[in-house]
Amino acid sequence: MDFKPLVTLLAIVNPLAIVPFFIHYTQDFTREQRRRTIWISSFSAFLVIATCALMGLHILNFFGISLASFQVGGGLLLLTAALSMLNGRPVESKTTAEEDVQDAAARASIAVVPLTIPLLTGPATMSTVVIYAEKAKTFWQLGTLVGYGVVIALVTALCFSLAQPIARGLGKTGINVMTRLMGLILAALAVEVMSDGLIQLFPFLGR
Repeated sequence: MDFKPLVTLLAIVNPLAIVPFFIHYTQDFTREQRRRTIWISSFSAFLVIATCALMGLHILNFFGISLASFQVGGGLLLLTAALSMLNGRPVESKTTAEEDVQDAAARASIAVVPLTIPLLTGPATMSTVVIYAEKAKTFWQLGTLVGYGVVIALVTALCFSLAQPIARGLGKTGINVMTRLMGLILAALAVEVMSDGLIQLFPFLGR
Protein backbone atom coordinates (compact mmCIF):
# COMPACT_ATOMS: atom_id res chain seq x y z
CA MET A 1 0.00 0.00 0.00
CA ASP A 2 1.32 3.41 -1.01
CA PHE A 3 1.20 5.88 1.91
CA LYS A 4 2.77 8.70 -0.08
CA PRO A 5 -0.62 10.35 -0.89
CA LEU A 6 -1.53 10.28 2.82
CA VAL A 7 1.77 11.83 3.90
CA THR A 8 1.46 14.48 1.20
CA LEU A 9 -2.12 15.35 2.16
CA LEU A 10 -1.25 15.55 5.86
CA ALA A 11 1.58 17.94 5.05
CA ILE A 12 -0.62 20.15 2.85
CA VAL A 13 -3.78 20.13 4.99
CA ASN A 14 -1.74 20.39 8.24
CA PRO A 15 -4.70 20.64 10.68
CA LEU A 16 -2.38 21.58 13.56
CA ALA A 17 -1.44 24.80 11.77
CA ILE A 18 -5.14 25.67 11.42
CA VAL A 19 -5.73 25.47 15.20
CA PRO A 20 -4.99 29.22 15.68
CA PHE A 21 -7.66 30.04 13.10
CA PHE A 22 -10.09 27.66 14.81
CA ILE A 23 -9.44 29.40 18.13
CA HIS A 24 -10.00 32.80 16.53
CA TYR A 25 -13.30 31.92 14.87
CA THR A 26 -14.73 29.96 17.82
CA GLN A 27 -13.43 31.91 20.82
CA ASP A 28 -16.92 33.01 21.89
CA PHE A 29 -18.71 29.77 20.98
CA THR A 30 -20.44 27.56 23.53
CA ARG A 31 -19.10 24.05 24.07
CA GLU A 32 -21.90 22.58 21.96
CA GLN A 33 -21.31 25.07 19.13
CA ARG A 34 -17.60 24.32 19.20
CA ARG A 35 -18.23 20.57 19.15
CA ARG A 36 -20.58 20.99 16.20
CA THR A 37 -18.02 23.12 14.38
CA ILE A 38 -15.38 20.42 14.86
CA TRP A 39 -17.71 17.74 13.50
CA ILE A 40 -18.85 19.78 10.50
CA SER A 41 -15.34 20.95 9.53
CA SER A 42 -13.87 17.44 9.83
CA PHE A 43 -16.68 15.85 7.83
CA SER A 44 -16.54 18.63 5.24
CA ALA A 45 -12.80 18.06 4.81
CA PHE A 46 -13.51 14.39 4.10
CA LEU A 47 -16.27 15.29 1.62
CA VAL A 48 -13.98 17.66 -0.27
CA ILE A 49 -11.19 15.06 -0.53
CA ALA A 50 -13.60 12.26 -1.48
CA THR A 51 -15.35 14.40 -4.08
CA CYS A 52 -12.06 15.50 -5.65
CA ALA A 53 -10.86 11.89 -5.72
CA LEU A 54 -14.01 10.55 -7.35
CA MET A 55 -14.90 13.46 -9.63
CA GLY A 56 -11.59 15.22 -10.15
CA LEU A 57 -11.48 17.88 -12.79
CA HIS A 58 -14.90 16.86 -14.15
CA ILE A 59 -16.61 19.25 -11.73
CA LEU A 60 -14.42 22.18 -12.79
CA ASN A 61 -14.82 21.25 -16.45
CA PHE A 62 -18.59 21.05 -16.04
CA PHE A 63 -18.66 24.66 -14.89
CA GLY A 64 -15.99 25.67 -17.38
CA ILE A 65 -13.53 26.63 -14.64
CA SER A 66 -9.80 26.11 -15.00
CA LEU A 67 -7.65 25.02 -12.06
CA ALA A 68 -5.77 28.32 -12.36
CA SER A 69 -9.00 30.31 -11.96
CA PHE A 70 -9.86 28.11 -9.00
CA GLN A 71 -6.54 29.02 -7.39
CA VAL A 72 -7.16 32.74 -7.84
CA GLY A 73 -10.64 32.43 -6.31
CA GLY A 74 -9.32 30.40 -3.39
CA GLY A 75 -6.57 32.96 -2.85
CA LEU A 76 -9.13 35.75 -2.65
CA LEU A 77 -11.05 33.80 0.01
CA LEU A 78 -7.83 33.37 1.99
CA LEU A 79 -7.03 37.07 1.67
CA THR A 80 -10.49 38.03 2.95
CA ALA A 81 -10.04 35.81 6.00
CA ALA A 82 -6.54 37.22 6.55
CA LEU A 83 -7.74 40.83 6.51
CA SER A 84 -10.45 39.99 9.03
CA MET A 85 -7.85 38.47 11.36
CA LEU A 86 -5.42 41.37 10.97
CA ASN A 87 -8.17 43.84 11.85
CA GLY A 88 -9.17 41.79 14.89
CA ARG A 89 -12.79 42.28 13.86
CA PRO A 90 -15.03 41.49 16.84
CA VAL A 91 -18.21 39.47 16.59
CA GLU A 92 -21.21 41.76 17.00
CA SER A 93 -23.65 40.96 19.80
CA LYS A 94 -27.13 39.85 18.76
CA THR A 95 -30.27 40.87 20.58
CA THR A 96 -33.38 39.92 18.63
CA ALA A 97 -34.64 36.39 17.98
CA GLU A 98 -34.24 36.86 14.22
CA GLU A 99 -30.64 38.00 14.65
CA ASP A 100 -29.97 35.02 16.93
CA VAL A 101 -31.09 32.69 14.15
CA GLN A 102 -28.91 34.52 11.65
CA ASP A 103 -25.97 34.38 14.08
CA ALA A 104 -26.43 30.63 14.58
CA ALA A 105 -26.42 30.12 10.81
CA ALA A 106 -23.29 32.25 10.46
CA ARG A 107 -21.52 30.29 13.18
CA ALA A 108 -22.42 27.02 11.49
CA SER A 109 -21.13 28.29 8.15
CA ILE A 110 -17.74 29.14 9.69
CA ALA A 111 -17.04 25.40 9.88
CA VAL A 112 -17.26 25.19 6.08
CA VAL A 113 -15.98 28.64 5.04
CA PRO A 114 -13.27 29.54 5.87
CA LEU A 115 -12.19 26.63 8.16
CA THR A 116 -12.68 23.79 5.68
CA ILE A 117 -12.49 25.80 2.48
CA PRO A 118 -9.96 27.22 1.88
CA LEU A 119 -7.93 26.84 5.12
CA LEU A 120 -7.98 23.03 5.43
CA THR A 121 -8.76 21.94 1.89
CA GLY A 122 -7.76 24.74 -0.44
CA PRO A 123 -6.72 24.64 -4.09
CA ALA A 124 -3.42 22.92 -3.23
CA THR A 125 -5.20 20.06 -1.45
CA MET A 126 -7.83 19.69 -4.16
CA SER A 127 -5.33 19.72 -7.01
CA THR A 128 -3.13 17.19 -5.15
CA VAL A 129 -6.06 14.80 -4.72
CA VAL A 130 -6.98 15.19 -8.39
CA ILE A 131 -3.42 14.36 -9.44
CA TYR A 132 -3.31 11.19 -7.32
CA ALA A 133 -6.79 10.20 -8.49
CA GLU A 134 -5.66 10.43 -12.11
CA LYS A 135 -2.72 8.16 -11.27
CA ALA A 136 -4.99 5.55 -9.65
CA LYS A 137 -5.15 2.50 -11.92
CA THR A 138 -7.62 0.36 -9.99
CA PHE A 139 -10.81 0.83 -7.98
CA TRP A 140 -8.88 -0.29 -4.89
CA GLN A 141 -6.33 2.50 -5.29
CA LEU A 142 -9.12 5.05 -5.74
CA GLY A 143 -10.94 3.68 -2.70
CA THR A 144 -7.73 3.92 -0.68
CA LEU A 145 -7.42 7.58 -1.63
CA VAL A 146 -10.96 8.19 -0.38
CA GLY A 147 -10.03 6.29 2.81
CA TYR A 148 -7.15 8.69 3.34
CA GLY A 149 -9.81 11.40 3.46
CA VAL A 150 -11.24 9.67 6.55
CA VAL A 151 -7.80 9.75 8.18
CA ILE A 152 -7.48 13.46 7.43
CA ALA A 153 -10.91 14.08 8.98
CA LEU A 154 -9.98 12.18 12.18
CA VAL A 155 -6.67 14.04 12.53
CA THR A 156 -8.50 17.35 12.00
CA ALA A 157 -11.05 16.51 14.71
CA LEU A 158 -8.24 15.59 17.12
CA CYS A 159 -6.29 18.80 16.51
CA PHE A 160 -9.37 21.01 16.84
CA SER A 161 -10.40 19.20 20.04
CA LEU A 162 -7.07 20.23 21.58
CA ALA A 163 -7.64 23.89 20.67
CA GLN A 164 -9.16 24.92 24.01
CA PRO A 165 -6.26 23.69 26.19
CA ILE A 166 -3.98 25.60 23.84
CA ALA A 167 -6.18 28.70 24.14
CA ARG A 168 -6.17 28.52 27.94
CA GLY A 169 -2.39 28.32 27.92
CA LEU A 170 -2.03 31.36 25.65
CA GLY A 171 -4.58 33.60 27.36
CA LYS A 172 -6.49 36.48 25.74
CA THR A 173 -3.41 38.55 24.93
CA GLY A 174 -1.57 35.56 23.49
CA ILE A 175 -4.54 34.71 21.27
CA ASN A 176 -4.76 38.28 19.97
CA VAL A 177 -1.04 38.34 19.12
CA MET A 178 -1.20 34.89 17.53
CA THR A 179 -4.32 35.83 15.54
CA ARG A 180 -2.66 38.86 13.94
CA LEU A 181 0.56 36.96 13.29
CA MET A 182 -1.32 34.12 11.60
CA GLY A 183 -3.37 36.69 9.69
CA LEU A 184 -0.16 38.13 8.26
CA ILE A 185 1.09 34.66 7.33
CA LEU A 186 -2.27 33.81 5.78
CA ALA A 187 -2.18 37.00 3.70
CA ALA A 188 1.22 35.97 2.34
CA LEU A 189 -0.09 32.48 1.54
CA ALA A 190 -3.08 34.03 -0.22
CA VAL A 191 -0.77 36.08 -2.45
CA GLU A 192 1.25 32.95 -3.27
CA VAL A 193 -1.86 30.98 -4.22
CA MET A 194 -3.22 33.82 -6.37
CA SER A 195 0.13 34.47 -8.04
CA ASP A 196 0.45 30.81 -9.08
CA GLY A 197 -3.00 30.94 -10.64
CA LEU A 198 -2.42 34.31 -12.31
CA ILE A 199 0.87 33.16 -13.87
CA GLN A 200 -0.94 30.16 -15.36
CA LEU A 201 -3.72 32.40 -16.68
CA PHE A 202 -1.32 35.10 -17.89
CA PRO A 203 2.09 33.49 -18.62
CA PHE A 204 3.70 36.86 -19.44
CA LEU A 205 3.46 37.75 -15.73
CA GLY A 206 6.08 35.10 -14.95
CA ARG A 207 8.69 36.54 -17.27
